[in-house]
Amino acid sequence: MNSQAMYRAHRQRFVIGHSRRRTRRINLIVPYLFALTALLLITPLQAQDARPTESQVKAAYLYNFGKFVRWPDRNASPDSLAICILGKDPFGAVLDSTVAGENIDGRKITVKRLSGLQEAAQCSVLFVSSSEESHLAAILPAAQRLRMLTVSDMRNFAQRGGAIGLLTEQGKIRFEVNRTAAEQSHLVLSSELLKVAIKVIEKPIPGS
Repeated sequence: MNSQAMYRAHRQRFVIGHSRRRTRRINLIVPYLFALTALLLITPLQAQDARPTESQVKAAYLYNFGKFVRWPDRNASPDSLAICILGKDPFGAVLDSTVAGENIDGRKITVKRLSGLQEAAQCSVLFVSSSEESHLAAILPAAQRLRMLTVSDMRNFAQRGGAIGLLTEQGKIRFEVNRTAAEQSHLVLSSELLKVAIKVIEKPIPGS
């Protein structure tokens, strides 16, 4: 084999090897990017908590959802963004500690516990406790008129007309989105939020 042929053979082996290494790097990077995107949605959690509790993860979701929603002017208070809990509170002090000192676009995050929707005028995010399931048919249209982002972990919440339903899948807390329900509340959901949801539902609130 002459020197020119040897050079071509060596270069071909180099190109093939480089291509394979590049493919392996891409295969490693892609799942990392997906994991990173998901991780952004469940912060801030306390750094020392290697295994956050279910309540901590759900509380972090409630806070982080606010980063991916654009509210109409009615909810655009320049000072604060209220996360409200309707019904029996499943979080205790966890939600308060999660949002303590946090803000979204310069708006301080506050937490309110409601005994009824008549107290919800200034709420931006409304967590509907499972204790209110029997009243859901009345709650969702009222929340829509108040232009709130409704969130719950009750069964089939998004399919029943809620904006975001939390659920457990393979031991992990996930969420699905009813985009039509959000739009009926005049809310604009970020495409980044929709990408991370396990399901995007196009189903209006019954009777709306």
